[in-house]
Amino acid sequence: MSDYLRQQLKLDRMNIKIRKAELKDLDTLRLLEQGVIQYERPFAPTLKKDPIQYYNLENLIQREDAEVLVASIDGEIIGSGYALIKNSSPVKKPAQYVHLGFMYVSPAFRGKGINGKIMSQLTKWGKERNLTEFQLDVYAENESAIKAYAKKGFNPYLLKMRFNTGDDLM
Repeated sequence: MSDYLRQQLKLDRMNIKIRKAELKDLDTLRLLEQGVIQYERPFAPTLKKDPIQYYNLENLIQREDAEVLVASIDGEIIGSGYALIKNSSPVKKPAQYVHLGFMYVSPAFRGKGINGKIMSQLTKWGKERNLTEFQLDVYAENESAIKAYAKKGFNPYLLKMRFNTGDDLM
């Protein structure tokens, strides 16, 4: 039996469910958001000191042009992700794309394909809306995330560079 099949059988026994996030999940989602922020801090010297928030989760859950998903095991939320339809720059095609964000799996459950399951559902959601372009942001030094996204078919596209001449960062 291949490693992939063994992993799938193990995941099936763990009873992982991917579902649409609800407003009642907000407290847990905010904890996961802090997990994302703490994980990304080493890659992001421009982040302000805590407390900060990346996402307006309540708004994303309620929007028609967004889908927020959670992964749970036996009712406990252990992962998340969202898809948001965005307009492309007027000089780019297609006219709209799906931005993926809030991709997070609790450390104890990483490496089990959970992020991939979330991404597959978000991609399906976008395709059901006749969108074919999917994009996400990842820090250039976050090699593990880059590898995970490459497994799902993502390719590097644009690298944002920065230069700071002072100590004015908070």
